[in-house]
Formats: sequence, structure tokens, C-alpha cells
Amino acid sequence: MNPVLLLLLGLAVVLCGILVLRLHAFLALFIGAAVVAVATPGTAVKQFHQTRLEAEWNKAQKSGARMANRPVIEMDEATRSVLERQAGAEAAKPALQRMADGFGSTCAKVGFLIALASIIGRCLLDSGAADRIVRTGLAWLGPGGAPLAFLVSGFVLGIPVFFEGVFLLAIPLAKALWLKLRKDYLLMVLAIIAGGTMTHSLVPPTPGPLFVAKEMGLDLGVMILGGLVVGAFTSSAGFFIAHVLNRRMVVPLRETPEVLAQLEKVAARPDHALPPLARSVIPIVLPLALIGVGASVTGTGQGALDAVIHFLGNENVALAAGALFALYALPPAGDSPPSLNARLQPALEEAGPVILICAAGGAFGAVLQQTGIGPYIQQAAGQMLTSNLWLLPLAFGVTALIRAAQGSATVAMITAVGIVGGLASSGPAALGYHPVYLALAIGCGSKPFPWMNDSGFWVISKMSGMTEAETLKTFSLMLTIMGFVGLGVTMLGALWFPFV
Repeated sequence: MNPVLLLLLGLAVVLCGILVLRLHAFLALFIGAAVVAVATPGTAVKQFHQTRLEAEWNKAQKSGARMANRPVIEMDEATRSVLERQAGAEAAKPALQRMADGFGSTCAKVGFLIALASIIGRCLLDSGAADRIVRTGLAWLGPGGAPLAFLVSGFVLGIPVFFEGVFLLAIPLAKALWLKLRKDYLLMVLAIIAGGTMTHSLVPPTPGPLFVAKEMGLDLGVMILGGLVVGAFTSSAGFFIAHVLNRRMVVPLRETPEVLAQLEKVAARPDHALPPLARSVIPIVLPLALIGVGASVTGTGQGALDAVIHFLGNENVALAAGALFALYALPPAGDSPPSLNARLQPALEEAGPVILICAAGGAFGAVLQQTGIGPYIQQAAGQMLTSNLWLLPLAFGVTALIRAAQGSATVAMITAVGIVGGLASSGPAALGYHPVYLALAIGCGSKPFPWMNDSGFWVISKMSGMTEAETLKTFSLMLTIMGFVGLGVTMLGALWFPFV
């Protein structure tokens, strides 16, 4: 069967399951993966695995030749025959076993990371550390700089904390500040969104960009750096759009007197009850710093020091260090702190469904790749496009369509990388630019066209007090423009700084 037909079949099953049958995303992805796996011919599966094994063998030979300073050994017929038998053994596996392999592989890549990131995010919220970061920004910039403070705070907090958590944390502070300023309520709401939404889709360890980076075999340090750069441009564009919308629209604060009194109480929480700023930002900065150092240091001439640097730079170790610090240096606010188990329980309850969705998405992506969709798209695109640069809007468009159809940015990224992620397997030399740009295009593609099928749409609408029409005119419009700005920045980066 044609790979495109298998792709459309799988997408139809997933989208129908989520939109029509209202299935959980995990179950919809699982069923979609099963349908594609059963419908994929064995010859296509064998060809996929043989191509993959030959590519891995050639890569290992080139690496060994460089290290031993010897010529590259060409593949002989005996080796090719062995790899063909291995590919045949993979193709002979039952469909559900091939799905399980993809599921387990994805869990191994992202399971610990998502759980640890969830622990960090929960500790930041429960201890008041996230509140401290927001208040410090407000104190530094003053009432007039409140929108910028919300933008920067959202950008920082969006790295370890889920976007909905960032918004739910900051919106009471924005409402309370409006009680003092009596102006620019819409600007403050949109500033929170512009800051937190881009790191949510571009910077690991949030699940979407983490999954994309792992599936494409990218170094997390490179993905973090690229996500921060593109995120800075897109968030700045969102901040500008927020100012324009604020001048053109007046959105009142729609709350009862009782709620307003409660907001004033939240805003009046004493600063001494919150952890200090330095301690509050360490769980965020420490993992990023360790991963960055581990990625940038390739050798020091001292074996033991090298080993320590690369050990600490491992993403699992780095996030574990951040999680341990958050657990023991950021005690929860309140007179009766809960036990360690009670603190971990909410974080792991949040992480569990995300891990399941990512793993099911990994299974779906694995069986899609076995259909040969990656080489098929690459060949078709090569015939239609004059430059590999145009693969970036292709990846962006695929992600945006899936996002608009089913609502979740994370699920859109997980699904899209299974379709177009294989384009990065040819490497920077064949693409003409670093594959991280393809991952960033996927992240930017998860922003456009948010509407009523997006849970974040309703969180923002109901918690901010905006009507559905106001949310579409502001939140949806701003995110769509930010996504296209991100695509433009990504394409210019690939053109001017290809890193090949």
C-alpha cells in the first residue's frame, strides 16, 4: 500500500478517535498505530529496517576510521546479506510487537525526563518559588513594566512548568495588579501567554520539544539553545502583537466582588513567606547549565574530568539534580508541610498520562516510519522543491494541520515528527543545514490555529474572563502570528547559520 495512504489512514483513525469518539489521546494513538502496523506490507518494513541497519553500519565504519586514522571499509556482500537477514527478522515480528518496540524505545528516551521535569515544576508551584520569580520581575520593572515582567517570567517558567500551570499561576497576579493600575488587563494576559507558550513547544524538558529532539537524535543542549533563540524572537513578536491588540480592544476584568477580594488576598501574601530568588531559579538554571556544559565540552585532556563533565551533562542526571534540589531546598508553603510522598504524588500523577501519550506517539511514529513515508516525502519534495530549505515549511505545515485538527500542541508535535522526522536522517550535509532547524519548525508549527478543541483555549478563556470571540481574536490570532514568525526565524537561521 502507498505510504501516503497508510499515513492518511493512521491520521484518520487518530483524529476520529480524539474528535468524534472523544477517546483519550493515548488510546487514539494506540489504535492508530495498530491499524497502520497491521496494514503495512512486510516488504516495506523489511526495506525500512535494511536501510536503517546499513546506515548505522556505514556510520560506525566512518567513525571507527576517523578514530583509527584508517580508510573507510566499504560494505561487502557478506555483510549486506547479514544485515538483510536481520531486517527480515525485524519484519517478521507481529504488528503489535513492532508497536511495543516503538513504545518501549520512546519510554526509554523520555520517561525519566518527563517525570523529573514534572517534579521540578510542581515544587516551583507548591513552594512559592514560581510566585517569587514573577514578583521579582514585577518589583524590578515596576507597575509600568508589569507586562514585560509577565512576559519574561512566563518565558522562564515555561521551561519546566506546563503552560497551563504557568498561566494559572500568573493570572491571579495579573488580576490583582489590575486592581491597582485599572488598565492594560488584556496586555498583561497576552504577555503571560506570549512568554510561556513558546518555551512550551521549543525548549526541553517540556514533553513536546523533548520528544522531537529524542526522536530525531538531536543533542538536547543544541535543542535548548536553538529553542531559546527562536523563542526569544517569537515571544518578542507576541509581545508587540499584544500591545497592538491592547490598543484596539478593551477587555474588562469580569469578576465578582468576592473574587476580587480573594485576589487582593493572594497579592498581599507576604514576601517573607516565599523562598529567595536565587534558590527559586536554581531548579531551572542548574539542569540547563549542566546540559549546556556537557554539550559544549568535547575534551579537556584529562580523562577523569572529561568523564565527570559528560556524566553531569547527561540530561537524566542534570534533571535529577534539579529535581533533588527542588525537593529538598524548596519546602512547600504553609504551616503543615506534607510528606515527601505527598509532594511527589501530584507531580507523578501529572507526568504519567504525558509519558503514556508520548510513548503511544512513539509507537505511532515508529510504525509510520516503517511504511517508508520519510523517504517517500523526501523524494516527492525533492522533485517539487528547488531547495531543502523548503522542507522546513513542509514540517511546519504538517504540524499546524494536525494541531488545528485535534487541538493539542504536544500531540501535534509527537505525530508530526513521526511523519517528517525521518527527513533528518540524511544528516546535515544532505539537508544543507543542521537538523535542529527541522525540529524547531515542528515546534513553531504547533502554535497556529488554536481554537475550541484546544484545552488551553478554554483555560485561558475561562480563567481570564474573556468570551470565546475575544479569545479567538486575541489568543488565537497572536499564537498563529507567533508561529509564522518562528518559521521565518528558523528558515533564516538555516540559511545564514546552517552549521554544516
